[in-house]
Amino acid sequence: MKKLARLSMTILFAMAFIQLPAKGVRKEILKSAITKERKEIKTERQQLRKLEGSSVDQFTKEAFFTDFGNHSDVQWKRADYLDEAVFTKDGKQMKAYYDFDSKLVGTTTMKTFTDIPQYAQTEIKTKYKDYTIGPVVFFEDNAENEMNMMLWGTQFEDADNYFVELSKADNHIVLEVNPKGEIFFFKKI
Repeated sequence: MKKLARLSMTILFAMAFIQLPAKGVRKEILKSAITKERKEIKTERQQLRKLEGSSVDQFTKEAFFTDFGNHSDVQWKRADYLDEAVFTKDGKQMKAYYDFDSKLVGTTTMKTFTDIPQYAQTEIKTKYKDYTIGPVVFFEDNAENEMNMMLWGTQFEDADNYFVELSKADNHIVLEVNPKGEIFFFKKI
């Protein structure tokens, strides 16, 4: 809740600069303020705890059944910090991630580039025109769990976001795109 309040205050502060004459200046100030706030929030995030053992906990499997019902095609994997369940729901393959307390952190599904907001599509095509667009993953956060998520070996603030892989020669990167269409560099892979 503190994160949301701080982010809201930062946005309000940045909007105070709306009176600046140049549209580009206002946009850059707002983007800078949001980026700074995101960095501060990341330092406060709840750290993931490493899971013990090599097999998925029975409590996690029971929680999955409660969250998603009976799926005969579930494949389980224990990663370092999260248990992963790969399954098919409504004809789409999904992954559900559970923390050390067997609570759902969130889910991922594969999407297409055209699923991300139009503004972000245009910006990515302009700023990364030399890159090839790769897979797009949508992460849907479980708002009831404050634990953050980890993708591509990087922990991030829990929020619904798209992750777009781009590649050019030996340069492979992932961009984070929020539902508003704002784009952030996520990771070099």
